[in-house]
Amino acid sequence: MTTPNFTLLLADGRRVIARMADDGNASLTIEGVAPVYFRRQDAHVQLENLSEAFPVSGLLALLGQVFCNSSRVPLLEVSAPLSLDRARDAIRQGVFDTLLGHDGHTARLACSRSSFWQHPLPWLTTSSAAGMPLRYTFSGEKRHPQRPPIPHGEVYRRELPGLNTTFSLRTVDIAQDLERFNRWMNLEQVAFFWEQTGSLDEHAAYLQQMLDDPRVLPLIGSYNDEPFAYFEIYWCKEDRIAPYYDAQDHDRGWHVVVGESKHQSAGKLKGWFRSLMHYMFIDEPRTQRILGEPRIDHTRQIGFLESQGFGRLKTITLAHKKAALLRLERETFFDDFHP
Repeated sequence: MTTPNFTLLLADGRRVIARMADDGNASLTIEGVAPVYFRRQDAHVQLENLSEAFPVSGLLALLGQVFCNSSRVPLLEVSAPLSLDRARDAIRQGVFDTLLGHDGHTARLACSRSSFWQHPLPWLTTSSAAGMPLRYTFSGEKRHPQRPPIPHGEVYRRELPGLNTTFSLRTVDIAQDLERFNRWMNLEQVAFFWEQTGSLDEHAAYLQQMLDDPRVLPLIGSYNDEPFAYFEIYWCKEDRIAPYYDAQDHDRGWHVVVGESKHQSAGKLKGWFRSLMHYMFIDEPRTQRILGEPRIDHTRQIGFLESQGFGRLKTITLAHKKAALLRLERETFFDDFHP
């Protein structure tokens, strides 16, 4: 079976495509630069050529072609004709973990699977929050970092080869999403947990409130660009759950509504869930923990979260519900539950 290509969109808009042939020969191509040819044997890749014009960040396409198509490779070693300075730069850019050696012409570099998945370039389709300086402000009596402006349009996209589909996230657009949001919120099974039934006007006001709240990022999730779910991502430090645990500056929490039953299979559940966690961690590299607070009687969701690396902290009583407070650590996710 032919291994699928991996396409990487660079910050300058150029695409790098990694292709792997059945005989083990492979190439990296990018507009305006000579193709890079390489051979892979198990967990080692040998680059036959690499011009100075080829950006080292483009080597992420090679890593993606391996890590996204083979779950049996925890660490990939790459031998490449790189100068020592360019090899070190590749590590500073987060493309590789470790410089294993350099003989004056060829660099031996390594990247772990967990490190690869933490790089934002292959997945984010807008700028991350990483560039925000750490400045503090107050929401009432709550002191917390000043939050980045809300992004607009698509923010994340990832191919899911095992499901033969693409998952993406984009910011809510009231004109585009109001009718489906209204329909989803008025579904009986959603209303039971969200308690957010209402009219179109009421839901338009609700979504506008979410878009105006710097604490919240309201998102639409899609499979193959077909919307199926609504997500609210929030910063915990200024949220109502903050007093119930040792909230850190960049902890994030989330809520979800899956409104289309055709996308409620076990495979698609795991697909969107791990992608959502992935987005929250790579959008802000200072985020070390993700919190969940499902209703205490939502035992199915609680059990699923625990199966995906969330640890149960305690039971808390909020104004509108009694909830289980659970937490996922960054290290746990990328080491054991990466996408």
